[in-house]
Amino acid sequence: MNKFNKLKSIPAYLPIVNIDTDMIIPKQFLKTIKRTGLGKSLFFEMRYDNDGNKIKDFILNKDPFTKSQILITGKNFGCGSSREHAPWALLDFGITCVISSSYADIFYNNCFKNGILPIKISDEEIKEISEYSKRKEQISIDLPEQKIIFGNKEIKFKIDQFKKKCLMEGLDDIDLSLEKSDKIKMFENELIKNKPWILND
Repeated sequence: MNKFNKLKSIPAYLPIVNIDTDMIIPKQFLKTIKRTGLGKSLFFEMRYDNDGNKIKDFILNKDPFTKSQILITGKNFGCGSSREHAPWALLDFGITCVISSSYADIFYNNCFKNGILPIKISDEEIKEISEYSKRKEQISIDLPEQKIIFGNKEIKFKIDQFKKKCLMEGLDDIDLSLEKSDKIKMFENELIKNKPWILND
């Protein structure tokens, strides 16, 4: 997993509440277990018409937002089923930070496990930063200092310190397990020593 420290990007604002995981990545694209290739189908039903052509008015189809790495959204983002393909699709598109006033818990935690920073700020702060996004100017995300910087303003955000550490060090669940490999091996050796009959099972 890539490390997350600081990020600069022109943010894209998607002013829709209750965007569920099926809207983020529809069910017909869930057959793959690969984490790549899903970006082209992100927000599929909003980005494409019935003939598969891009809808020009959709925010992520318009320059410069086609290269946005920061997505500002309405509240309760990522609700619905707990598919991990949703953060995979966001990440494959290039989005590594989502800013909202609230998230579905499973989606929120899945973001951290896949190298995406989900920031929670108030509705008023969302309104302020979404207005700024209309300038099509970059904003900065500073994870170590836990702040969003735009123009001459900044917004502080809270984050669980363990999740922050995992993002900054690029640690997913497998990496966290490997950090304890010595202790796991020691436990296994002790188990074999004290209960050798286990080897015969």
